[in-house]
Amino acid sequence: MDKSSSISTLKGIGAKTEQLFHNLGVYTIGDILLHYPKDYDKLPPITPLAGLASIFAPEALCEGLADNVPGSGEKNHKEVTAAVAARVDKAPFVRASRNMQVTSLTIQEQEVKLDLVWFRMPYLRNTLKVGQWFIFLGKVSPKGKLFHMEQPQIYAPEKYQSMQNCLWPCYPLTAGLKKNKLSQAIRMALEGLDLSVDYLPEEIRARHGLAEYNYALLNIHFPESELALEAARKRLIFDEFFKFILSAGVQKEQMEEVKNSFTFLPLDAPANKGMAKGETVSDAAQASHWADQVMENLPYQLTKAQKRTLREIREDLRGEKIMQRLVQGDVGSGKTIIAFLSMLDVAQAGYQSALMAPTEVLAMQHYQNFVEMCEAYHLNIPVILLTGSLTAKEKRRAYERMQLYHNAMVIGTHALIQERALYDNLALVITDEQHRFGVKQRESLFLKGGQPHVLVMSATPIPRTLAIILYGNLDISVIDEAPAKRLPIKSCVVGKNARKASYEFLRKEAAMGHQAYVICPLVEESEGLEAENVTEYAEKLKQQMPPGIVIECLHGKMKSGRKNLVMEQFARNEIQILVSTTVIEVGVNVPNATVMMVEDAQRFGLAQLHQLRGRVGRGSEQSYCIMVNTTDSDKAKKRLEILNKSNDGFFIAGEDLKLRGPGDFFGIRQSGLLEFRLGDIYQNADILKIASEEANILLAEDRRLQEPGHGKIRAEIDNYLDRQAETVNL
Repeated sequence: MDKSSSISTLKGIGAKTEQLFHNLGVYTIGDILLHYPKDYDKLPPITPLAGLASIFAPEALCEGLADNVPGSGEKNHKEVTAAVAARVDKAPFVRASRNMQVTSLTIQEQEVKLDLVWFRMPYLRNTLKVGQWFIFLGKVSPKGKLFHMEQPQIYAPEKYQSMQNCLWPCYPLTAGLKKNKLSQAIRMALEGLDLSVDYLPEEIRARHGLAEYNYALLNIHFPESELALEAARKRLIFDEFFKFILSAGVQKEQMEEVKNSFTFLPLDAPANKGMAKGETVSDAAQASHWADQVMENLPYQLTKAQKRTLREIREDLRGEKIMQRLVQGDVGSGKTIIAFLSMLDVAQAGYQSALMAPTEVLAMQHYQNFVEMCEAYHLNIPVILLTGSLTAKEKRRAYERMQLYHNAMVIGTHALIQERALYDNLALVITDEQHRFGVKQRESLFLKGGQPHVLVMSATPIPRTLAIILYGNLDISVIDEAPAKRLPIKSCVVGKNARKASYEFLRKEAAMGHQAYVICPLVEESEGLEAENVTEYAEKLKQQMPPGIVIECLHGKMKSGRKNLVMEQFARNEIQILVSTTVIEVGVNVPNATVMMVEDAQRFGLAQLHQLRGRVGRGSEQSYCIMVNTTDSDKAKKRLEILNKSNDGFFIAGEDLKLRGPGDFFGIRQSGLLEFRLGDIYQNADILKIASEEANILLAEDRRLQEPGHGKIRAEIDNYLDRQAETVNL
């Protein structure tokens, strides 16, 4: 068994269970080892039965609360997880109910009674012996001085005490897959692999106090202690950053040798003469550039930052080497028009370009916008849509047009690099940070018709110091101005007591014909689903709104077709309030949406909140962002006030970096950023910097990592790049 072996090679995983693992993105032994816990539980302290009422005091209701509506911020006083110590004074009673056997037991201490109930566990009648003490662990609900607990786990007191200092992993799950089954599979995988060989040189580990890989992998899943968990996380986060930066350096070295084989009209010739009456852009371009003509006739002026960025791109297209450039632009800074004008420059030169969108809905929106702009400016440029949901006939037609039109603009998703997508002379690929364009994808496109220039668009306002580390293989352009026509979004941070007023505000905006997003945090019960949480909140909101307001939910567990349908309906104003997870961070442009309400806002990173806020404010109406802070933490209030006072994403990101630093393992996180599994560039900025330093030392010694002493590292980087090719969804 090795890391590439199928998950089905593990004992007890048949076809049905294998499919459940596939639902989690786990296909191989290597995949399951990288399916890290999202949190860890510690057993609650032992509570004597007579003192059970004390844990329901308001000040004690801070841990272990179950069945809360996500984002509600309201503690559920009906259930608390507790470990109750009690002596069995009488034998349990077993009765039949609805074709099952129910075992019940009532225990009492002083005036406090606890009713215990188990379903389909009649053997407990012999386990719970009269006169013995046990620890009952489960969810307790109060009814005066009587308490109720269903299906509690049972421990001998000595056994429970020995387990109290243990950390129990909580994994992301899927419906039908229990945590015990997942933990068992991970244990078998760890036992079946030889992890004794560490690719990282001993001197690097010693310099920074990094644990060995086998120790780190074992303790991230089953930590011996909190110190062991801290050491495991530090090593694995270092690995994520180190491999990412090394792979970027290797790619840069390879690409710097690739000469630019494409020919473009020089930027300084001929002069721009302007369009005559009745003349098309194509006619006028006999004496000038199409992009210049379109810019002159736009209904708005590009900002200085947009013009500067476009000039840098166009100069790269005409340079000696293939372009590798990152465009950082805050939400609403106008990156899409830069993409269009860049592709227009390529089309004028007679080459094809491709724009890869992260979602089909966004790809469709780009396609429609580009078609409209080509028609408005009389540009005879074919715009081709290629997505996975097209019918076989539609795909066949798209492939034919890609072969027929040498200067087409191709808009799509991951379908753009599929086997049958053949390009004629592809000169430019535009993608985004969340769908990195790596070596394997570049090779795929090379075989399809050229070694293209690459432009990466990023809406994440990363501080420049970190951007240089993360994107060391790319030149960086920054669009640091917002279009003048945009109204600043009015933001406010409110407490949970303002939720009723917030709902009323949503109702009024909907009555005016506007729309709203409500974001629920990515908070799950240990065996719950993100989807269930969002669904519950949507149902709760429906009870607060008049029947005429249509409310729907959106989350990452939904099938692609369903997600696309919901977003299309929202874009057409058939849905007035969309309750969603952060899946809408990368979404369509809905100018009619005027309210963004974020529940439990303190759980999100500031950069992520700023991106969510950027989903509104895209039309002519005043837009609003309501951030619901459900804690009394002064630190949370201080962080959120930064968003309350500023709409500048780069300022916000910089302040977030200052405030965060190394912190809690499972604190606030910029979800989705570069798709690191454990690392967070803000919270783990210190580890990012040392990983960058070590990677740069290695690359300075051996730019291709081909010297004999670097064989293990090179093999690890090759595996990393292969894995990225399999998992990156273009």
